[in-house]
Amino acid sequence: MGRSVTVWAVSTLTMLVLAGVLPDFRLQSAGGDSATSIAVTAALGAGAFGLLSALVWPLLVRLLLLVPALVLGLLVFFLNGSLLLVALRINPSGSSEAAPETAVIVAAVMSAVASATGGALAVRDDDAYRRRLYRLSARRRRRLPPGPSTPGTVFLQLDGVGHDVLRDAVDTGLMPTVGRWLGGGAADPASHRLTPWRTDWSSQTGASQLGILHGSNHDVPAFRWYEKDSREVMVCNRPTSAAELQRRAVEHSGDGGLLELDGASRGNLFSGGAGEQALVLSIAARRRGRDNRSRAGYFAYFSDPANAVRTALSFVAEAGREIGQATRARLRRQRPRVSRGGLYPLVRAFATVVERDVVIAAVMGDLLAGRTAVYADLVAYDEVAHHSGPFGRDAEKVLQRLDRALALIEKAAEHSPRPYRIVVLSDHGQSPGETFRARYGLTLGDLVRAGCGLPVPRRAQRTRSGAEARAAVRAALRRPVEEGGEQHRPVRRSEPIVLASGNLGLISFPDVPHRMTREEIDARHPALLTTLANHPGVGFLLVRSERHGGLVLGPYGAEIPLDDLDADPGPLAEFGAGAADAVRRTHGFPHTADIMVNSSYDPSTGEVLSFEEQIGSHGGLGGAQTRPFLLSPLVLSHPAGDGAELSGAEHVHRVLRRWLGESDGPQVPLPAGTETDADRRAA
Repeated sequence: MGRSVTVWAVSTLTMLVLAGVLPDFRLQSAGGDSATSIAVTAALGAGAFGLLSALVWPLLVRLLLLVPALVLGLLVFFLNGSLLLVALRINPSGSSEAAPETAVIVAAVMSAVASATGGALAVRDDDAYRRRLYRLSARRRRRLPPGPSTPGTVFLQLDGVGHDVLRDAVDTGLMPTVGRWLGGGAADPASHRLTPWRTDWSSQTGASQLGILHGSNHDVPAFRWYEKDSREVMVCNRPTSAAELQRRAVEHSGDGGLLELDGASRGNLFSGGAGEQALVLSIAARRRGRDNRSRAGYFAYFSDPANAVRTALSFVAEAGREIGQATRARLRRQRPRVSRGGLYPLVRAFATVVERDVVIAAVMGDLLAGRTAVYADLVAYDEVAHHSGPFGRDAEKVLQRLDRALALIEKAAEHSPRPYRIVVLSDHGQSPGETFRARYGLTLGDLVRAGCGLPVPRRAQRTRSGAEARAAVRAALRRPVEEGGEQHRPVRRSEPIVLASGNLGLISFPDVPHRMTREEIDARHPALLTTLANHPGVGFLLVRSERHGGLVLGPYGAEIPLDDLDADPGPLAEFGAGAADAVRRTHGFPHTADIMVNSSYDPSTGEVLSFEEQIGSHGGLGGAQTRPFLLSPLVLSHPAGDGAELSGAEHVHRVLRRWLGESDGPQVPLPAGTETDADRRAA
């Protein structure tokens, strides 16, 4: 009550100040009123505006749920202005009025000031937020049967955060919550262990998350690839492709998904078999209905007017911060550097503000609902690191915010109807380095055309970045197709299709229905493989061979059959342990490209050369991109229970499924007819 009165008083003062500053906003009659009368008018107007925001705003947001999320964020200002006009109209004094455009400004300022005041007061009261969570959970407990005593599990994916980046952030104090979890003793239930794992050759969210959630990432050779049988380009963050990849994974593994039993999927590319889904890309292309609520998670956050205004203002501030940082980097002639103009400031603001806040709100709701398993993806770091670098100040600021998000979820878990185990993991890391185009003045596509004897453009064109956050923005705007396949199609079918996935390149000849062999490629383009293998920006090639089955090509005429890589890794030696196994596995995929190209890697600096416009990249082999992490409570068994190194996303899936089964009650799908705790509660 004290905070409410204080916020009301500050809002009243804000309205008085704005009335004195803005010419089209007044709180007195034309003939003039006393100071007391003006103050009362301001107090009544501020009170009416606050009540209308609290009562009407949730209904307006629910009615506007079908509006794209970014458009809804802009409508916040205009809706607030309309509510202010209504508040002034119903004011008993009848002497206040404002022009419509002025009402928008006044409402935005008043909402921001009220939100800031309430937040400042809550900060001074250390238990304020805890008490609010307790009230929410207490109400839920009164409405619902008691929650199960067995612990639930929440999996939080910090997209793109590598093992070494997390460790450095803890050591430097950037992530105190994670540091506290790692610093506790064995007797502390919050204590965690940090374990690295190794990705597949395709070190990107599509392959990793598909394997983690559905137990199979078979036939996902890259972030984007050309399929000759369908003549289509598959793109992991395109909703139609994501839906097809999820279908194939379920068919291949026979696994319904990690979240099949009472699970929730939030902000992911794939559903994991969850019954509760929000902001999930694989369902974004479907027609809206009971089975498609990909955007429903926005309501949980925007139904609070203070949250809506705060997010809108934070969105603008983050976009401005990105413009300022990009301008500073350009003026300092910072290297490496990529273009950060166009719509990118809005994409970054969406990933680091809107999507983060909405996903966290959805996870907190899942915890208070007592769901058995929750998996959520926070993409903020990955998006910023692509353009600012994985070790830059911009990326460090994002890590600090992610740590605060973990602390917030930890607090919510304390008030949930069941105990929770918090597992934090990443799907891949990021490797620094300038782009292939910046270093050599041409793209991989230009190099391929030169090797084929085709005309090369005088000016190299930029290769479009495929960061995950862009897909979330397009889905929120109801533009679900991330990029059209036509942009990858050659002018003539005899020309190669060249696709980039970080520092991994794929070359396909669409007029040949099968995967071409090294002998066929040499007969058609005698200089192509030699041109690629001997270029200083290329680490190695993978091609099919009539004689050897699979062949790795490197500089100076290196040719190593796949079966001989263990004894003689050749150009794969500098890529470390596990590289040979990853290459051999990808060679067996049905849709592996005719030529797979991995960029060069410098072990002394950890740098790779991205074929996309990114100075922090992932998608192939080389450096920190292949070394993500698992941060798990000590009460769970060790991830590498058999002593073997964690290798591949499918291995991580088996670990997570084992952890779900380590509760006293059934936590994994059971044979038909088995009664579960959820069944008994429902009965």
